[in-house]
Amino acid sequence: MTATTETERAPSSSGGRFGELSRWWNARSRPQQWGLLVPVAAIIYLLPVLNPPIITTEPATSFPIALFNAAVFALIAIGLNVVIGQAGLLDLGYVGFFAIGAYSAAVLSSPDSELGVRFPWLVIVPIAMVITMISGVILGTPTLRLRGDYLAIVTLGFGEIVRLLADNIDPLRGNRGFQDIARPGGTYPDGSPIFTQNDAQGFYWLAVTIVIIVLFLMGNLERSRVGRAWIAVREDEDAAELTGVPTYKFKIWAFAIGAAVGGLSGTLFAAQVGFVNNQRFDVTTSILYLAAVVLGGQGNKVGVVVGAFLVSYIPDRFQFEPEYRFLVFGLALIILMIFRPQGILGMRQHLLTYGRQAYQKLFGAGTGVAPTSLTPSSRPAGEPAEAVPDDRSGSRPQGGGE
Repeated sequence: MTATTETERAPSSSGGRFGELSRWWNARSRPQQWGLLVPVAAIIYLLPVLNPPIITTEPATSFPIALFNAAVFALIAIGLNVVIGQAGLLDLGYVGFFAIGAYSAAVLSSPDSELGVRFPWLVIVPIAMVITMISGVILGTPTLRLRGDYLAIVTLGFGEIVRLLADNIDPLRGNRGFQDIARPGGTYPDGSPIFTQNDAQGFYWLAVTIVIIVLFLMGNLERSRVGRAWIAVREDEDAAELTGVPTYKFKIWAFAIGAAVGGLSGTLFAAQVGFVNNQRFDVTTSILYLAAVVLGGQGNKVGVVVGAFLVSYIPDRFQFEPEYRFLVFGLALIILMIFRPQGILGMRQHLLTYGRQAYQKLFGAGTGVAPTSLTPSSRPAGEPAEAVPDDRSGSRPQGGGE
């Protein structure tokens, strides 16, 4: 076995039990993975009914409401992950899209709105998503030529602009807000409504269903040409541009799609709470969204769901004071960056799985290193095998820089 082979195989033995579990999961086919996830999804749906005593947040906080808040947080993190994790664009003002979705639902359905209309919630959802997508394009068109800290400052300013507009534009009612916002219809067999402000169980089921649908769509998008272009932009934008990837167009798409998911989560939140004002869309809330993505693992859609659940659920479970919430997650992020900088569920190994499977199909599962010449099956009969330079024997050309 060559030194190169030993070097290639060494990392695969690291990672402990978590690494073994990750490799076992990646080795399963997609139907097998979906089959294993079905009972997990069933348990998630039954959580508000089971109300397990170990994880319940009662009596301080209603357990269905805590679960609903975590599900909405997860939906927000999935949308932000498109921008930060997939395309590599640092967005500190994502709360602005969430606010636009919530205010769109309020303006289109509340009796306090000056428009004087009351659309059903199912009609409001696509309208709000289109409005937030347009907002994402408007924000991204002049700013996405910026990079790094400059882009982060601009997006932070966008979030503050949305909050200040809600404060100062009279039709948006400032601190007075909007009441009696439309919510989904439907009743139980006994005639009682499924979606109410006091009982969030129906809203939780709806939110989990939306999260599963969005995860499925994002998974398909991740494996598409658009997803591969986002990853190229994230890894090296200049190299992606040189290889023919229209980076600016795909960054606009990332902002638009991420904004649409943020608007969807805003309409869901507004429907359950039934009241929207300017107090829930500050910068600190946006930083918590970012913390969820970093904690779970940038670029891993399942990881950001886990991170969002932790960021939303832990304060409800242990009843932190608001000022201590940021202290706890700040310490958690510091510890995580020291011991696991890729987050709870990193993305790199997940992406390499597809390449490894394709490589094994082409060259055989037992091959240790990538071939540097023709394979035995493709080399013409009678032609001698091509010698592979070995660094240890001194046959590698010298003098070239690496």
